[in-house]
Amino acid sequence: MNRSLGQAVRWAEQVLAEAGVDSARTDALLLAAHLMGLSRGEVEARAIIGAEEPAGYAELVAERARRVPLQHLTGVAHFRYLTLAVGPGVFVPRPETETVVQAVIDELRAQLAAGVHRPRVVDLGTGSGAIAASVAHEVPQARVHAVELSETAHAWAAENLRGTRTELVLGDLRTAFPELEGRCDVVVSNPPYIPAGAVPRDPEAREHDPALALYGGGEDGLELPRAAVASAVRLLRPGGFFVMEHAEVQAGAVARLLDHAGFVEVVGHQDLTGRDRATAGRRPRPGPATGSATDEGMGE
Repeated sequence: MNRSLGQAVRWAEQVLAEAGVDSARTDALLLAAHLMGLSRGEVEARAIIGAEEPAGYAELVAERARRVPLQHLTGVAHFRYLTLAVGPGVFVPRPETETVVQAVIDELRAQLAAGVHRPRVVDLGTGSGAIAASVAHEVPQARVHAVELSETAHAWAAENLRGTRTELVLGDLRTAFPELEGRCDVVVSNPPYIPAGAVPRDPEAREHDPALALYGGGEDGLELPRAAVASAVRLLRPGGFFVMEHAEVQAGAVARLLDHAGFVEVVGHQDLTGRDRATAGRRPRPGPATGSATDEGMGE
């Protein structure tokens, strides 16, 4: 005898909770929603009226109990206003990165209000394309460029950036976009930053996120973040804005990196849980001794 949808969801919630999944109820509903082609709310409504368990549900729940990421099972990740295609070989975007995007959006809107025409944005290490796609979607006046080193992740990004007119290249964030040096208004990066000796706590990250997207290089994990800072210096115009995600414990070190690289107005940004997860700064504008700031790179 088939289980009802309500019975199946309650069973799945218990299985996932016992497997250590923090969001057991939500995941149980979303897996059913994926199979049924419904929203979470519609699944809850169908459960009330006694609908049957969808075919394949038990197998999908078993996969999630083995800590395969929910997004790998459903093939999508929800990020700000977008639904992104994700799967094996690409870093699944996290909620804390939405705060980084908000810093970029706020800066771009301020630049537009100040008269910057078609501000140019570079996303260093785009992964799934979550940041670049969100910027292109929310600030259509911006010209967005993104670079990704992994061929697999680049393919996912190409899917997510299709139709956005974003320039996506396969390459190294250290050397990307030499033709844009000194011409960019905003540079953003969520580079790998986990130290070599550290291991992610969650099995979803430890066993399924690609190592290339996790480990930043060096004992402190800051080799690639340092490279991102250097590229931001190379790419930004005077007065241009840079923001980078990092681990909470790296906030002080990253602020010092920006200070030493000559950034001014260096400030930390907290995620929705109050953790210091990003740091921003601005390239200094020419002072009175060297002349006033120009519009070079602003709206070419």
